[in-house]
Amino acid sequence: MASLTIREREVPLNDDLPAPTVAKTMAVIEAIGRKAEGLTQAEVVKETGCSANLVLRVLTTLETLGYMSRQDESRRYVLTSRLMESYQPRAVDKSLTQCAHAAMQCLRDRSRETVQLMIRVGSKGLVLEQVSGLEPVQVMGRIGMQVPLYSCAPGKAILAALAESELNQWLATTELKPFTENTKATRSDLMDDLQRSRRRGYAEDWEEGITGIRCVAAPIVDAYHRPVAAITVMSPTMRLPRKRIPELGQWCLEAAAQIRKELLS
Repeated sequence: MASLTIREREVPLNDDLPAPTVAKTMAVIEAIGRKAEGLTQAEVVKETGCSANLVLRVLTTLETLGYMSRQDESRRYVLTSRLMESYQPRAVDKSLTQCAHAAMQCLRDRSRETVQLMIRVGSKGLVLEQVSGLEPVQVMGRIGMQVPLYSCAPGKAILAALAESELNQWLATTELKPFTENTKATRSDLMDDLQRSRRRGYAEDWEEGITGIRCVAAPIVDAYHRPVAAITVMSPTMRLPRKRIPELGQWCLEAAAQIRKELLS
């Protein structure tokens, strides 16, 4: 089932709620989370309908606690990774990002390209962690960025590892649409691609989300072989020809296995 924001659910932010301040705080977080560039205090007031005084108190508190930061020049507030870390998948009380750190660094050093860790949040994929590439020209995302699962290699790696019933439920609630001429925007094309991903063990992205960017990714699964995340290498098209894909795919598989071992140890 697709998730809705407080605003989309038309929940009145008034004192009739059991904890109205909590509801207003969540409205502030949701408003800022929808904007990659963040929001100023005045823009948060406009987006949420909350008073300027309350918004200031909420923003100051969240910034003090480390859940939000304010950019010096633009005075825009953006969410930090701390909020995402609070709900990331864990195994035996181990942090996924901590368990993935060494493997991500190793994969970056081997490939010289940017490496990302992605988890599923509802119908989308969320970038949980990132290690910058070593080349002068790099492909970079933003921690906290959300993208459609079917438009990128890590998202497709997660989808390919889902149980059939869960995948069918996701398909029933997700609208597929093209972002480039290569996007798998029909159910048949996507299912064929996921089947190929299962056979290989890793997923590929041939400029399906953004023209000029290619990716390779492998799923990270738990003790019951359910996907908890995916690790991906992303590169400009010019540095990722077809002949290099199998090598990077194998490296992603090895990194995913290392992270799984850390999670389950």
